[in-house]
Amino acid sequence: MDKIELHNTLPCVFEGRDVQSEVWLHDVTFQKGETYLVEANSGTGKSSLCSYIIGYRKDYLGNILFDDKDIRQHRVSDWTSIRQHSLSLLFQELRLFPELSALENVQIKNGLTNHKSLKEIEEWFQRLGIADKMSAKVGRMSFGQQQRVAMIRALVQPFDFLMVDEPISHLDDVNSAIMCDIMMEEAHRQGAGVIVTSIGKHMDMSYDKTFRL
Repeated sequence: MDKIELHNTLPCVFEGRDVQSEVWLHDVTFQKGETYLVEANSGTGKSSLCSYIIGYRKDYLGNILFDDKDIRQHRVSDWTSIRQHSLSLLFQELRLFPELSALENVQIKNGLTNHKSLKEIEEWFQRLGIADKMSAKVGRMSFGQQQRVAMIRALVQPFDFLMVDEPISHLDDVNSAIMCDIMMEEAHRQGAGVIVTSIGKHMDMSYDKTFRL
C-alpha cells in the first residue's frame, strides 16, 4: 500500500455541525515513507479516525481509499491480509490480554506473521526497560509498561503504515524517546509511513506534515 486518502470524510455524529478541521471534510493524503502528526482536542474524532482507517468502524460520510480503492469495497479476507501485512495500529486503549504475560501478548501476533525473532523481541523489551516484565501478566503492569508492550506488539509484523494513537500518554520523556527511536527504526527499515495522533503530549520528532483534527 502506497497511500491512504480521505475525501470529504466526516464521522456521522458530526453531520450538520460547524466542523473546524484540517482533516474532516477535506482531501487528505498519507504517503508511505512519510511521518504525520494528527493533533486533536478530546472529542474531535481522533480515535474514530484510526478505527475508520483500520476498518473497524464504517459510521462515516465521504470516502477512505487505499491506493485508489474505496475501503468499503474490501471483503473480510481483504481486511485480514491488510491487517497482517500492510497496516498496524497501536490502540489508545491498547487492547492487550490482561491474563497473558507481556511476551505472550507479543507472541500472539508474531506467531501469525513470523516477522521477528525471539532475540529481536527480547532486545526491544530490554531497551524499553521492561525485560524483567516479560513473564509478568499484563493485567498487573502499569499502563505505561503496557504501552511499551503494545508498541512491541504493533511492530512484529510487516506494514506499509503504522498508526499509533496516543502512544506515550503515560510515559516519561526518557522512555518516550526510546520508544520513538525503536518505532522509527522499524518504520524506516520497512519504508513505512507513520501516523501519530495526540491530544497533548506527542513524540518529539520531525514530522513531514501536521494536521489539526
